[in-house]
Amino acid sequence: MTGRRIKSILIVVTLAVSGCALLTWTQPWFSLVLTQGTHAGTDVDVPGEAAGPAVAALGLAGLALGGALAIAGRMLRVVFGVLEVLIGGSLIASAIVAVSDPAAASSKTITEFTGVAGDSASHDLVAQSFATAWPYVSLAAGIILAVLGIAVIVTSRRWPASGRKFDAPAAEPSGATHDAVDSWDELSRGEDPTR
Repeated sequence: MTGRRIKSILIVVTLAVSGCALLTWTQPWFSLVLTQGTHAGTDVDVPGEAAGPAVAALGLAGLALGGALAIAGRMLRVVFGVLEVLIGGSLIASAIVAVSDPAAASSKTITEFTGVAGDSASHDLVAQSFATAWPYVSLAAGIILAVLGIAVIVTSRRWPASGRKFDAPAAEPSGATHDAVDSWDELSRGEDPTR
């Protein structure tokens, strides 16, 4: 497989998985059944924005990283690969923390719904909790992003160089002088004065 194809695949998959992670933030992660008071037996859906608040920022960071990989030089690719591993690890941690204690992850939503604040109160109010597929999708997205980051680090030497339009302009030789009149004359002749 050519370096250009590897680069394209890794960038497209990074963008797709980051978008998927961002999507999970908008979906319900848990369904809770409350146990006490006037809300006993009430079902409450907990969105990803409450259960995994960092997921949106991590998804957006992954999208930005995918775009940056398209124009990055060799050294920056390695740095971006490490960042992608860190973003993936953060998504994994966010999903694991939420799934391991749904009541604590849902405390913001429980407080908004019942008016009772605090993690211990949230645990007391929750009779049952059911996780949807979305926290696990976020977990899978984190794993995939971490693997993609490792792939970027390993394969970045094979990627083609970015186009010249992203390179810094070359400095003029020390003896050369260029004034506005010369630039206009070059343009009149159909030449590019920036070269």
